Amino acid sequence: MNTSLATRLAAISGFLAVAFGAFGAHGLKTVLEKHGMLAVWQTGALYHLVHSVVLFTLSQRANVARLPFALFGIGIILFSGSLYALAATNVEKLGIVTPFGGLCLLGGWLALAIKPTPTSI
Repeated sequence: MNTSLATRLAAISGFLAVAFGAFGAHGLKTVLEKHGMLAVWQTGALYHLVHSVVLFTLSQRANVARLPFALFGIGIILFSGSLYALAATNVEKLGIVTPFGGLCLLGGWLALAIKPTPTSI
C-alpha cells in the first residue's frame, strides 16, 4: 500500500469519526439517551477517532506497515461500526460483532509490538 492511499483512508476514517461523534451528540442524542445507548455510541466514536489517528501515523511512514494498518482498519469497522449500529437500532444481537473488532484492534497493536518497523508484506 502506498502512503498516499493510506493517508487518504486514514483521513476518511478520521472524518467519519468526527461526523459520527457529532451526529450522536446532536442528531441522535435524544434517541440514544432514551434507549440508554449514548455511552455505547460515545465509546464507538472514541475508539474510531483514536485508531484513525493511529492509521494516519502509520500512513506517514515511508513503508506503510500493512498488517497493523489492515487490522486497525478492520477493527474500526467491526468494533466501532457494531457499536454505532447497536446504539442506533437497540438490536442487542449486533453486539456479537464488537469483540471481533476489539480483537482486530488488539492484533494491530500486537503486530506493532512484534515488528515495529514496516516491511513490504
